[in-house]
Amino acid sequence: MDSLMDNVKNILSHLGFPRNFRVSYIVEILILTVLIYELLVWVKNTRAWTLLKGIIVVVVFVAFCYIFNLTTITWLLSKTAGVLITMLVILFQPELRRALEQLGRRNILGSIFGLNSAGSIGEEDSRSLEKINDEIIKAVFEMSKVKTGALIVIEKQVVMNEYERTGIAIDALVSSQLIMNIFEKNTPLHDGAVFIRDQRVVAATCYLPLSDNMNVAKELGTRHRAGLGISEVSDSLTIIVSEETGFVSVAEAGRLTRKLSREDLRKRLSVPGYTENKHFARLKGMIKNGKKPSDS
Repeated sequence: MDSLMDNVKNILSHLGFPRNFRVSYIVEILILTVLIYELLVWVKNTRAWTLLKGIIVVVVFVAFCYIFNLTTITWLLSKTAGVLITMLVILFQPELRRALEQLGRRNILGSIFGLNSAGSIGEEDSRSLEKINDEIIKAVFEMSKVKTGALIVIEKQVVMNEYERTGIAIDALVSSQLIMNIFEKNTPLHDGAVFIRDQRVVAATCYLPLSDNMNVAKELGTRHRAGLGISEVSDSLTIIVSEETGFVSVAEAGRLTRKLSREDLRKRLSVPGYTENKHFARLKGMIKNGKKPSDS
């Protein structure tokens, strides 16, 4: 092991790195790069971006005071620095909570080894899932033609029982007729969201949290804000049909994609949240069929 490390150090020294350079430095640089990148992406995709621009203005003002030796303002700023930091934490509380929730939802080992929530889906279940997607797509665009408002939440890994409990439990197979009947105007179940889990409709008339994203277009109503809101607190995919325009939109990971075509929606539904490594899938298939890996 020591000889290997010496060889690595020799290679690094030939590349211009100092002799006492450690491989751990590269690891730390990579980790910091990823963290900074993720932080910038998070800031850009939330209202923290607007707040950050305000913070930059304050920092420039503080630098101006120090450079021109404005002692009174500098003294006031130094005495209120702790309070300002506390205020920032309070202001960013929703975004910080959301970031921690997203971090907790990530399947880190799965992303390393290529595992996926859809990874356990076999060939037969995959065909069944394709049929379910066809039923959803058919219902969505039939409702789009007649401008019937709809809100369909498709769960992935995060189970949202607290939101499902606000509605009426159904537990039925997914079909285009069922979905269209639920959202038919002036029916008891048409108001609210439908939840789909494990290829079954589990609840209807559910209330969803509204997004407080300030960048959402003003012409979008409560239905779109609710679809965006549930995507901000979970890994779900939410389909929204506008009652005013009939346009089909999808909310996922805090982002809203509008005016989707039938093929666009099919692509979004057919892309799993996670993909299984083919070697693991092959091994699991052999075990399921009672074969040993050496049988092949």
